[in-house]
Amino acid sequence: MRRVSGRDDSGDDSGDFFGMTVEHLFAEVWSREGLSMRDRRLLLVGLLIGQGMDDALGTQLDAGLRTGQFTPEELREIVIFLAHYAGWPRGTRLDAQVEDLISRFMKDWGD
Repeated sequence: MRRVSGRDDSGDDSGDFFGMTVEHLFAEVWSREGLSMRDRRLLLVGLLIGQGMDDALGTQLDAGLRTGQFTPEELREIVIFLAHYAGWPRGTRLDAQVEDLISRFMKDWGD
């Protein structure tokens, strides 16, 4: 889970549901051969923008930037590409989300 999210979120003690989800999703699904972690994240970002799931999208964008899978320039290219497929309203929200994320990232981590 730490490799995927770039954070140590394992301290959550929400019970069996959380533990089982983490074990299956991160130990089995995200760890399978055939696609890189970056490939999986790109697919997930596309799905999340298409579904309008902004909260989960923010988590994935943040993790992609923090783990070095995405650069700020790549995030901006993702916005341009997906806006033309997901629609302008969703693309506009994504653009604002990405620019806010990049701004916060640059403050915390520098150029």
